[in-house]
Amino acid sequence: MLKRIETSELTLGMFIQKLEGSWFKHPFWKSRFVLDEQWMLEVLQGSAVETVIIDTEQGLDSQPDPDDVPARMPGLAAAPPPAAARSAPLRPVTTPFAAARIATVKEFGTARKIADRHSKVVSRVFLEARLGRGISARNVDPLIDDIYASVQRNLYAFNGLLRCREDSEETYRHALATSALMIALARQMNLSPSETREAGMAGLLMDIGAGQETAGTPSAMAGADDARSQHVLVGHALLKAAGDIPEPVLKVCLRHHERLDGSGFPHQLAGQDIDQLSRMAAICDSYDLLVAGSNGSGGLDPAEAIRHLGDHGQGLDPAIMVYFIEMLGIYPIGAFVELRSGRLAMVVDEDPSERALPTVYTFWSRPQDKRLKGETIELSQCYGADEIVGIAQLGGLDLPPLGALRQTLLSAYAKASGA
Repeated sequence: MLKRIETSELTLGMFIQKLEGSWFKHPFWKSRFVLDEQWMLEVLQGSAVETVIIDTEQGLDSQPDPDDVPARMPGLAAAPPPAAARSAPLRPVTTPFAAARIATVKEFGTARKIADRHSKVVSRVFLEARLGRGISARNVDPLIDDIYASVQRNLYAFNGLLRCREDSEETYRHALATSALMIALARQMNLSPSETREAGMAGLLMDIGAGQETAGTPSAMAGADDARSQHVLVGHALLKAAGDIPEPVLKVCLRHHERLDGSGFPHQLAGQDIDQLSRMAAICDSYDLLVAGSNGSGGLDPAEAIRHLGDHGQGLDPAIMVYFIEMLGIYPIGAFVELRSGRLAMVVDEDPSERALPTVYTFWSRPQDKRLKGETIELSQCYGADEIVGIAQLGGLDLPPLGALRQTLLSAYAKASGA
């Protein structure tokens, strides 16, 4: 039986069917779980969630109230009057991510469905913003939850898939990719679930001002000296007008082009004046722009982009950069590498315990100067039979465009793996 109760009535052993209200009100990434830890009870009762729905067939029941009246939902007991606002602070909580890691190749399929299902959502949100219509956190809540859950199941699949796809409009692909990078980086940095969700929303919406015309914007914006600042200022104004976008997300929209050395824009902030999420966004945004390319130019290989940020990323937070590289790996999914055997291959999976020894899928032989029938090699398990000697140089080879090549190789790898 489903039953709505106040959070003050919760006890250990109850099965939470639904946490009512926006997920920004609570620190749990999922809404259905057994309440079996004291810290979970304390956090939930100290949060802004006033009522929950419990399933008495899967967990303990609350004490029956003879004054309850029938609820509007069949089989659901009515809620007592809302309690007074609670003053208990929400203490920082770090909820462990799922211990069981779904294989990357299996999560590719789920990630593809998420990207396909929500690409229209992202497109609509950006279009409505350009038309001056309202934006709401509710519009993107389901998308953030789906990306969050995908990263929870597998750290690499969602962004790896986007790196190997060409069938998305660039602005929306960048929004999805940056959101996934922000969530994965927040996970790597062991941020709380609520901070991780804010990171994901920030990555998705921080460039919502891109493509906006100056006409019709506030005069203060229209007079900005640096044209590059326009999308930042306009985007911040759009999100602030929504009314329900969290303040950390607003800051990221305004500050993701600021740099620690003061060389960024729009306000030339420096050092501690730049918040942590904005520092994270600067790295994620820079990386994705490097690998995607701009103004018709081809992007860098993902592994080359990692090295470029390490060598030339002045103004980026070096401590967060370490987390970023640990998260993506030295050779991220989609990177083309050359093996000691003379074969060229694309990285298709990562080994969390061996960052320099990813799984690769071969496609070319330099000694034979021809395409190969693909072979999957787990470098961490081949005991030195082969190894990466560097980033592959593909110039002059009879190969399709790199985007199409990545897509083809990823599909072939998935097929060979039985996914």
